[in-house]
Amino acid sequence: MSEIVIRHAEARDAEDLRQFYALPEVYHNLLQLPHPPAELWEDRLKPQPGRRQLVACIDNQLAGNLTLMVEQNPRRSHVATFGMAVSSAFHNRGVASALMREMINLCDNWLRIDRIELTVFVDNAPALAVYRKFGFEIEGTGKRYALRNGEFVDSYFMARMKG
Repeated sequence: MSEIVIRHAEARDAEDLRQFYALPEVYHNLLQLPHPPAELWEDRLKPQPGRRQLVACIDNQLAGNLTLMVEQNPRRSHVATFGMAVSSAFHNRGVASALMREMINLCDNWLRIDRIELTVFVDNAPALAVYRKFGFEIEGTGKRYALRNGEFVDSYFMARMKG
């Protein structure tokens, strides 16, 4: 089995990320729109306060992405949110877990984050399993949270507190 390499995303990754997020099986479970323009990912990879972009690579191929956003409001500076996606070509190979481990390491040991929050569609069973594995708990449900393929879908609000 090939090694999963986690690293910070670089400007050179913009086109690979654009192609990755343009796949219907990727944007289906995210708040992304189809047909992302190249400029979107070029802008997302520029340094921004509180944002960390991680990529997972297997054999130098982009396997997954995790974007971590630390809250900039001083009263919420102990909180981070994130979004993550794994390429269907690399499902069941530990990519999501590798990204989660690195993100939690950053939050717990380097960024002074005590609370990590996320939203996830209620029918995304694989994501829910990974989040629960890493100590995230459902705190509530957003009814008709987002539009997906012409229908409104509920989402769970989940969080993990630093142990």
